[in-house]
Amino acid sequence: MQKVIDIQEYINSIISLEDDQWKLILEVLESKVLTKDTYLLKEGEVSDSIAFISSGALIYYKDLENGDQMTTDFAFEGDWVTDNYSRLNNCPSLMNIKTIEESHLYILRNKDLTKLYNKIPPLERLGRIAIERFFLKMVEHNIDLQTLSAKERYLKLLKNHPEIFQRIPQYHIANYLGIVAKSLSRIRGEIFNKD
Repeated sequence: MQKVIDIQEYINSIISLEDDQWKLILEVLESKVLTKDTYLLKEGEVSDSIAFISSGALIYYKDLENGDQMTTDFAFEGDWVTDNYSRLNNCPSLMNIKTIEESHLYILRNKDLTKLYNKIPPLERLGRIAIERFFLKMVEHNIDLQTLSAKERYLKLLKNHPEIFQRIPQYHIANYLGIVAKSLSRIRGEIFNKD
């Protein structure tokens, strides 16, 4: 079952804002519900916003020349989602960001975010923390791909994020773990069919 994360509660858990500061944020914050299989960002588009996931799930993936997809990340309630490389460099995105279930997002446009950073200095701290968390997640995943076996990566994902296995299609999970779906089925069989 999906959780619902209130953006004000989330932000207040990290920084303290006055009512007048919240008013400035709420004036430019766009609430949007995207149906399943809707793109937040398509490869080749320039990312001009960040989005907070109140409910739902999205995947980051790249379309490969052979027609396959390479799943690079998942995002759930309480996560910020964007292509920072595209957004910060104002260049075309190299990836897609797409909903895999109906998702309620709060969207901030870059131009509004920049103005808010100038008007509300503590908001820059929130931005820094969000970027740091994303960076650490990415580094950990890259290290895991290089140092852990496929079975170890699966077990770590199962331990740290069991909800993924109920919400994400198996082929995306296998792809994220750097294995083919058949290998994921074999690993699951080894783990769950022990006598």
